[in-house]
Amino acid sequence: MRTIPKKIKKTTGEKAGKEKLLILLLEGIHPVAVENFQKKGFADIETRSGSLSEEELLEIIPHVHMLGIRSKTKIRQSVLDAARQLLAIGCFCIGTDQVDLKAAAKRGVAVFNAPFSNTRSVAELVIAEVVMLARRAAYRSMQLHNGEWEKSAKGCIEVRRKTIGIVGYGHIGPQVGVLAEAMGMKVVFHDIIKKLPLGNARQLTNLKEVLKVSDFVTLHVPDTNMTRGMIGKEELKWMREGSYLLNLSRGSVVDLKALRKSLISGHLAGAALDVYPREPKARTDPFDSEMRGLENVILTPHIGGSTEEAQKNIGMEVSEALADYAKTGSTAGCTNLPEVQMAILKGSYRVLNIHKDMPGVLSRINGLVGGLGVNINAQSYSTKDGIGYLMMDVEKKLPRDIREKIESLDSNIKTRLLF
Repeated sequence: MRTIPKKIKKTTGEKAGKEKLLILLLEGIHPVAVENFQKKGFADIETRSGSLSEEELLEIIPHVHMLGIRSKTKIRQSVLDAARQLLAIGCFCIGTDQVDLKAAAKRGVAVFNAPFSNTRSVAELVIAEVVMLARRAAYRSMQLHNGEWEKSAKGCIEVRRKTIGIVGYGHIGPQVGVLAEAMGMKVVFHDIIKKLPLGNARQLTNLKEVLKVSDFVTLHVPDTNMTRGMIGKEELKWMREGSYLLNLSRGSVVDLKALRKSLISGHLAGAALDVYPREPKARTDPFDSEMRGLENVILTPHIGGSTEEAQKNIGMEVSEALADYAKTGSTAGCTNLPEVQMAILKGSYRVLNIHKDMPGVLSRINGLVGGLGVNINAQSYSTKDGIGYLMMDVEKKLPRDIREKIESLDSNIKTRLLF
């Protein structure tokens, strides 16, 4: 591994073999990712334990071909504008809201994530915190650390026969429901689209209905315009007196000032938070929150998916997707580009073209290749949100200057040749 130099000779996607592609992995991504890249022939890999600020990214990103991040590093349009050689971004986590997906697509940068790899870890922590809140166990632990002995059943309940309300029934929500049901809990949920329930879970018509009937409410939604601040003063009033709120999704979802007031007043009996609107960028930075010091409040440092099993699975899954994209152009599982994949044909070169979805693009590219007297052996094509992606295998006599010819088309976003 090496430190990225101030200046690097520009390499294009097809001229830089996989051993020359620079891979930058931030935020302490599991070492299995590095091992997997190396096994696949990628030699130029740099890792950092922390995230980078926008200023730091702007300095480094022009030299990077593949970038790996977790949840703290923010990839906005300004960074993407400077990413002249960037092929793909790997989000080594569930979400992708830390990346401007539309801006990335417009620049032909594929974004991959791991939507399933740490769902079990998050679900298990939810269930553990439900029990800990119900028994006031975290608070009792802190009392003992402070030398106080209070053995009491007051305010402590069993979770059996209680109702857990799940807000967001995507990848994590159903697993929470299955585990909760195994403990004898009733499960209800709300999602913006109709979902097939697992077990005996019931989908309710709206958020208010879930909040009103649940003893425990757990949030599993992404950070969107619709979800930001979705649990505020009014929504907290809808919750049952003596109920509990858990948020292991995104820090922007809950109004912490309103939650603090609800807890101090006694309307809510407790809360568990794993995510916050403002999170320290590094271990040495201080943590500050309205929720500090409150009784029967569990605070964890964004560790919902932080288990050895989950991080290893994520490291393998996302590095596999990035490597496959670099080597074959496959966008299977890509979040922002059309999904296209095709088996590599022996004796062929591969042309990859990401372009604006305009009439006649496919015929124009086919015409350029055919005009050179080169047969097209196979091709696959798809569009998504105004972006088209063409994967074409052609005879090996294709000249390399075809890339310049395709790039001259007004539809072109990014063209790669795999020889």
